[in-house]
Amino acid sequence: MDIDIQGAIPKLKKQGRFHALRRISPLGLISYDRRRFEGDGTVKNQLILRYLTAEAEAHQEQSPALAVTPENYKFKYKGRATVDGHTAHLFQVSPIKKREGMFRGELWIDADTFLPLRESGALVKKISVLVRKTAFVRNFEIRDGLSLTREEDWQFDAIGFGKAALTVAFSNFSIGGSVAGELDQ
Repeated sequence: MDIDIQGAIPKLKKQGRFHALRRISPLGLISYDRRRFEGDGTVKNQLILRYLTAEAEAHQEQSPALAVTPENYKFKYKGRATVDGHTAHLFQVSPIKKREGMFRGELWIDADTFLPLRESGALVKKISVLVRKTAFVRNFEIRDGLSLTREEDWQFDAIGFGKAALTVAFSNFSIGGSVAGELDQ
């Protein structure tokens, strides 16, 4: 799939954009074939490369201890909502035990397929001593019975940098040679 990342540190008036081809091996290893980077090196090193490293490590571990399941999270039903034209069940979620990578927030589950449509919230553990708070919204797309990450928006509050933002868009999914973006919609 293609991955397009845009990052900004408004206080420093710095921004950057990275585009690459993201590959996941049958063993779950993520690699990136670099296409291009435009912008400031601070954004590249402090936001984009850190995101890519953390994302690859998290995917490789795929720990069941972090999965959004009743074993790891408390769920409180908040009612029905609409997300991107889909009827969804909205849940407030909070981790049973606070572990790195877990969040407190909301989860939207598609009413027809019971697959996730959106997750949003704040991480319960700091990702760094320099980052006070990390909040995110992750949107999914349902295709052929799979829930695929379509876009992620991250907001960071960092000591010295102030607020920073990262938007990650995924497109042109292919599995076994067929491009999901070309399937009937």
